[in-house]
Amino acid sequence: MATAAPSAASRIAVVTGASGGIGAATARQLAAAGYRVVVTARRKDRVEALAEEINAAGHQATAYPLDVTDRAAVDEFATAFRTIGVLVNNAGGALGADPVEAGDPADWRQMYETNVIGTLNLTQALLPKLEASGDGTVVVVSSTAGHGTYEGGAGYVAAKHGAHVLAETLRLEIVGRPVRVIEVAPGMVRTEGFALTRFGGDADRAAKVYEGVAEPLTADDVADTIAWAVTRPSHVNIDLLVVRPRAQASNTKVHRQS
Repeated sequence: MATAAPSAASRIAVVTGASGGIGAATARQLAAAGYRVVVTARRKDRVEALAEEINAAGHQATAYPLDVTDRAAVDEFATAFRTIGVLVNNAGGALGADPVEAGDPADWRQMYETNVIGTLNLTQALLPKLEASGDGTVVVVSSTAGHGTYEGGAGYVAAKHGAHVLAETLRLEIVGRPVRVIEVAPGMVRTEGFALTRFGGDADRAAKVYEGVAEPLTADDVADTIAWAVTRPSHVNIDLLVVRPRAQASNTKVHRQS
């Protein structure tokens, strides 16, 4: 199937949370599709290394260390652009798996700040630049957690539901303007850091998330769906794309080999 090459006015793609996992994989794929990618994350060394890798492969990338929850820093970042074509709101993450009665409010607050307020900050700051391109795309990387709850997941579910609702509402509010709003909701994805971060560095607990699952999704699998959605013709909007491994029928129904 043909992909739409980015126009000269919309060649820049900003990817948040690009220090690894889905964000880094998405940056690589969008760069290969012809975008000049701007990779952002808090870890300066990681985004700089990614930009160097992409440039060495013959594509175009720029690194910009950024904390998406710092609104002043986000607003300063936005001044660097006259127009951009794509914003991929990927920065997020989960912390803990405690029940509601024992959950740490600080974890809940941090998840909400990163997954929702961070997405809000970048979207508000860059929406005028996206519209100025005449053909902009906002991508919100949510999660199947935002569409169905599970025990021990309430804080993360609440945050990702917030991200889902942000995307859904924005699409209603800007209809008729030249900006698409796409939501990609991955299920079980095995990346180098997601579960490890969630469980505070406990490698054994992190490994149990994927135990017996022959083929969880990879970061490249999710990046492939993001790049596909972004490169559809500009009149085509992929409102919501849910992607799971074959072994996962729902958030609570997973086939595990013994």
